[in-house]
Amino acid sequence: MTDVYDTAPAISLSKVRDAAPGLVSLYKEAGSSLEAHGLEGVRAAVYLVLDRSGSMRRYYRDGTMQHLGEQVLSLSAHLDDDGTVPVVFFSTDVDGSTDLRLGDHQGRIDKLHENLGHMGRTNYHWAMDAVIDHYLDSGSTDPALVVFQTDGGPTSRPAAERYLCKAARLPLFWQFVGFGDPDDNEFAFLRRLDTLAVPERRVVDNAGFFHAGPDPRSVDSGLLYDRLLREFPHWLSAARGARIIQ
Repeated sequence: MTDVYDTAPAISLSKVRDAAPGLVSLYKEAGSSLEAHGLEGVRAAVYLVLDRSGSMRRYYRDGTMQHLGEQVLSLSAHLDDDGTVPVVFFSTDVDGSTDLRLGDHQGRIDKLHENLGHMGRTNYHWAMDAVIDHYLDSGSTDPALVVFQTDGGPTSRPAAERYLCKAARLPLFWQFVGFGDPDDNEFAFLRRLDTLAVPERRVVDNAGFFHAGPDPRSVDSGLLYDRLLREFPHWLSAARGARIIQ
């Protein structure tokens, strides 16, 4: 990637059709949402962080996690020309990581999950640390959208909050996505992260949160993209103003 803004999707529809015809519909829906949010032509890396705590088992079993991976990969094709989404799986620690690529995505999330073994507790901060390290090691100064999925609050809340506040000085926007019962008190912490004070706690508001409900796969992809992107433009503006994005 070079420019933060361009005039067209990073990867064209024809290339997506050739490499991953099954993603064409999602790609088009992602493009419509980007345009609606004034993000057409924006360039950004996209990361995907997936919860593997024990309570997530059913979402892997019914294909929800694979579907989310395909939705995020389709969005990434508009934003990043490498056709790749780095994926981090976490539970008590980082369980594993991989790249999700156009043309090499079918069943990949499911297969990797099955090979990672034990599903533990929920610790956000190790996954956040892995994303930060990957971004810094890449040498990029471009913005990045981190789609961070979980079905509950972390075991270590102070650590998650500390990592988020420290990461506010990096070109990373953390979009948290909750799976499960919307009335679960576990999500109160994510709502708190979404509203941490600026500038007292962090230099810019670098996080968003939305709840995808107990059956996330049934959520219309257009609505999912709308919610994934709702706060991203505001962060881009604030990050430019704070010279976090050069």
